[in-house]
Amino acid sequence: MIVNFETHASNERTFLAWVRTVVAIVGFGLAAARLENRPSPPWSEMLMLGVGAAVIVIAWARMQHVRKRIDSADRLPDDSVPAEAFLLILIGALFLLLGSFAIHVG
Repeated sequence: MIVNFETHASNERTFLAWVRTVVAIVGFGLAAARLENRPSPPWSEMLMLGVGAAVIVIAWARMQHVRKRIDSADRLPDDSVPAEAFLLILIGALFLLLGSFAIHVG
C-alpha cells in the first residue's frame, strides 16, 4: 500500500483538474475562432496554446513539489500561494484571449 495514498490521489486529482480546465478553455477558444468565416490571426491561436501549455507545465511542477512535501517526514510551512496565484493569473489570461476571440468574431 502507498503511504498517504489519499493525499497523493488528491494531489493528482488537483493536477488533472488544472489540465481539464486548460483543455476546455483552449478547445472552446479554438472552436470559437473557427466559427468565423474570416481567419483569425495565427498569433492569437499560438498565444492561447502557449499559455495553456504554460499552465499545464506549472501545474505539473506544482504537483511534483506537493508530492515531495507529502512524502517528507518534516512539517513544512505552506508555500503554495505564489504558484497557485500564478496559475490563476494564467487562467485569467486564457479567458481574456477567449474574450478577444469573441470580440473578433462578433
